[in-house]
Amino acid sequence: MSYFLRRLAVFPLVMLGVSIFVFIAIRLVPGDAITAMLGTEGGMLTPAQREALTVYFGLDQNWAVQYLRWLGGLFRGDLGISVTYGQPVLQIILERFPLTLQLALMSMVIALLIGLPAGVYAATQADRPSDLLVRVFAMIGQSMPNFVVALLAIYILSVGFGVLPTMGRYVPFREDPFGNLAQMILPAIALGTAFAAAVTRISRAAMLDILSEDYVRTARSQGFSQRYVIWRHALPNALIPVLTLSGVEFGYLLGGAVIVEQIFALPGLGRVVLDAILQRDYALVQGVVLFIAFNFMLVNLLVDLAYAALDPRIRYGDRP
Repeated sequence: MSYFLRRLAVFPLVMLGVSIFVFIAIRLVPGDAITAMLGTEGGMLTPAQREALTVYFGLDQNWAVQYLRWLGGLFRGDLGISVTYGQPVLQIILERFPLTLQLALMSMVIALLIGLPAGVYAATQADRPSDLLVRVFAMIGQSMPNFVVALLAIYILSVGFGVLPTMGRYVPFREDPFGNLAQMILPAIALGTAFAAAVTRISRAAMLDILSEDYVRTARSQGFSQRYVIWRHALPNALIPVLTLSGVEFGYLLGGAVIVEQIFALPGLGRVVLDAILQRDYALVQGVVLFIAFNFMLVNLLVDLAYAALDPRIRYGDRP
């Protein structure tokens, strides 16, 4: 069996473990589920109405029966109905995921465009003042929380200069590309700053190791320019740790950046799952977390396969 098929065979087992964990975890949250679902109106229910709602949502059954019923629906492609939105969970996920995916992609692009050249430059200027300056900025960026960067970006770019909107009704990219990018660029900067700092530090450390290798010195001795040696010979091999970090961070971003989405009032997966937890929307929490876990595994699989494309020494052959 090939490496790819072996990895795919593990997916159902991991998803099963995640489904059991999230099913139990959401039900361990203190509080009455019916009251949390209905808010203040929950206190106006009569005992008969409360019991009827408990039976309707299947909360009168024990956890094992509830899980098996939900798992059976999952195999049929039915993630349940959200009591908060009154819609199928899968429909809500598919509606909110494009925003989260776009935000993750924009954050990754910003982080790599800033962090990768900065790390390479710092490595080529090792122990010089410019290297120290890059490292200081990288440490500041990595230690600053996302919400602080978000608030600073709002104050400087929106309040101070008025060049970008702070928040408003989300406009899909296909309807208004410029309006969409104007609204998404600030949250992308807020999320990409800390990641750019991490990419800078990782790429600098990797480049320092690669630049001391024999094949790099050989390329220099053959008369190739410094730029050619760095970008053609050294950088591809230094991208392995950067790719690993990017895969983990991208999987996290696909799960939804809750705080940034809250600050900018973006209707992404992060806000959806937070509201679902507060309102004990069991079906929505279970469906979104399962979807996030699948994204994590898929991204990690693609990252592993990309290793072989970057480094010819890495091969995923069949085991004897």
